Formats: sequence, C-alpha cells, structure tokens
Amino acid sequence: MPVTPLAPAAVLAASIPSPARGVWHLGPFPLRAYALCILAGVFVAVWWTDRRYRAAGGEADQVLDVALMAVPAGIVGARLYHVVTSPDAYFGAHGNPALIPQIWRGGLGVWGGIFFGALAAAWLLRRRRLRWAPFADAVAPALLVAQAIGRLGNWFNQELFGSPTTLPWGLRIDDAHLPAGYASGTLFHPTFLYEALWNLAGAAFLIWLERRLRRRDGAVGGRLLWAYLMVYTAGRVWIECLRIDDAQLIAGLRLNVWTSILIFLVGLVCFVVVSRRPLHDEITCEQR
Repeated sequence: MPVTPLAPAAVLAASIPSPARGVWHLGPFPLRAYALCILAGVFVAVWWTDRRYRAAGGEADQVLDVALMAVPAGIVGARLYHVVTSPDAYFGAHGNPALIPQIWRGGLGVWGGIFFGALAAAWLLRRRRLRWAPFADAVAPALLVAQAIGRLGNWFNQELFGSPTTLPWGLRIDDAHLPAGYASGTLFHPTFLYEALWNLAGAAFLIWLERRLRRRDGAVGGRLLWAYLMVYTAGRVWIECLRIDDAQLIAGLRLNVWTSILIFLVGLVCFVVVSRRPLHDEITCEQR
C-alpha cells in the first residue's frame, strides 16, 4: 500500500482542481464530458485536415467522406485495443463484459484507433484513386490537436493521472476517484495536461517540418505521418512512465511503453525510406 505525504497547504492552493462533474443531463439524455471532448477533437481534426487537404489540391468534401468511415472505425479499434490490453476489467475475476460498449466511461487505446481509422481511410482513398501520402500529410498535425483535446476527457473522468507529486501544478483528485492507499489531499502528476501540451507543441513542430521539407525537397511525400508517429511516441514514453493506473507489464515496463518504442522505430525507418525515394505531392494516382 503506498504511503503518500500530503501536499503543503501552499501547494494545494496552487494545484489544478478536478472538475466537479463530468456528466450533465438534458432531460433524460446525459451529456458526458468525455464524449464531448472526443467529438470536439474529431470536429477540429476534420475541419483543419479539410483546409490543409484542399490547400494541397484536394477536392472539397473528400476529407468529410473519409472521416465518416475512419472515425467510427477508429473508435471501434480504439475500444478493442483497450479491451485487449486491459482485459481484467472485462474478463477478470471481477470483470464485466457488459462494460465493453460503454466507452463513455473511458478506455480508448489510441493505437487501435489510428490503425483501424487508417485502414478505413486508405480503403476509401484507394477506391477513389486518390493517393494516400497527401492525405496523410494533411491529417498528421490535426491528429495531434485532436488528441490534445480528447485528453481533456480524462481530466473530467478523473482517470489516467500520474504518480504523486508536490509540484504546484499537481492535480487534485476527489476522494471517490482516489486509488487505494492514497490519502485525501494527495496531488498527482496531471498527465492529461502533459500530453495535451506535448501534442500541441508537436503539431506546431510538424507544421514547421512540413515547410522545411517542402523548401528543401520540393515535396513532403507522406513523411509527415511518419514524423507524427515519432513525435507522439517520444512523448508517450515518458508520460506513460508517470502513470499509475493498472496496465500490462512486460519486463517491468508498461505495454504502451513498449508499443510506443516499437512504433517510434517504425516511424523512423519509414521516414528514412520514403526520404530516399522520388518525392511528389500529387493528389490522384493518375498524375505524375
């Protein structure tokens, strides 16, 4: 059982409070902050990707059409990834499989979402004879902004926070959400905020990188998506190491740490390989 000293009164006064509630009701209909944050992230990502894709020569409504397939597929994939990597809550001794479809309680694994969403997007683009690379470059920074917004849902749910801290920006957690063994008044690392800020900074970096690659090489050629994988996973590794929620461990490290390291290496290799090939940013497969 962890024994955690209480934060000094001055630190408590400067700490980050958790929202008093995460659900509001319009008559019989619940409005859940977690879902609203996810939807807000999706809206911003679609809007910005559409602007970027059309600026690159894409047609209007193509991004919306892709989103109508990729977003639902991504949500299903994200939930499946979470269930597979955290099975005890659903299939363990005290688990409940009926919780699997209840995504408003939290529990969306980003890698499942990206993989299933990318498959759906690639399938539709191929059917329309549109190249994947320009769309990938358009969506890469928008994904980071969407993920930053979506992380606010963890704040409302008072979940996925980090280890105890006495830093002034420590996160206050209500007693009802405290992990076992931690005293009331304990402050925790606000990992939702760390990741949100990291992702926003990463989006700005990708915009800078895009301009630099275009000036230097004349084209981006899909490399921005591989850079996105490296940027996001570099932050996810150290943020994941701060978290204290239950997770599968492999050789003493959380599964998501190993996943992030592997995906970082995939992004690095693909970025290098693509950079050595002829680069172009044409939208359709016919254009050369």
